[in-house]
Amino acid sequence: MDENIKWYHDLQIRRLLDNISDNNMQGFYVKTRKELLTKVNELIPKGSVVGVGDSMTLFETGIIDLLRQKDYIFLDKYQENLTRTEKDQLYSDVFSADSFLCSTNAITEEGELYNIDGYGNRVAAMIFGPKQVIIVAGKNKIVKDLEEAKNRVKNIAAPIDAKRLNKNTPCTKVGYCVDCNSKDRICNNITIIKKQLKKDRIKIIIVDENLGY
Repeated sequence: MDENIKWYHDLQIRRLLDNISDNNMQGFYVKTRKELLTKVNELIPKGSVVGVGDSMTLFETGIIDLLRQKDYIFLDKYQENLTRTEKDQLYSDVFSADSFLCSTNAITEEGELYNIDGYGNRVAAMIFGPKQVIIVAGKNKIVKDLEEAKNRVKNIAAPIDAKRLNKNTPCTKVGYCVDCNSKDRICNNITIIKKQLKKDRIKIIIVDENLGY
């Protein structure tokens, strides 16, 4: 990387981590997936009950494989042949978990988390329940402000995720949000986490890679 670009990037990350801290959350920055897995291991004690929200980032980085090891009691919503009832029970069990891992749709330079959910279980657990929330985000999720976050989610993250889920929505045809009323709509629960009352309950790990949607 060009040294001047690296200088600019490092300053941006430093400001972001400072703002995350000011918001009563804890921020980390890692360069590689190996560093990420090491950090996750440090943050989650062995034997912990751990849940996850929908996230391609957790698969890409190997975190799902890590959690499936015997060191953790993993509430694995991705198990094969789960019934709707069994999956709903896992969603409820997550609220009493020791740790909950997910990604975010966007994080502003002020350290605010912007998310859109279809079912709502991911954002609900981020806001309340699990003792610790660990959010893993690639550098592509960093945006200037909430307006840019909204634009990113509506016109990049949501259409791509709807396509992944084989939803029959207008955005899977045109590639951008039209604020539809489709029964397959996934943009149902919109949340902004600006600050936390409980210091460091939410931990945000920024990875120096483009990850997820």
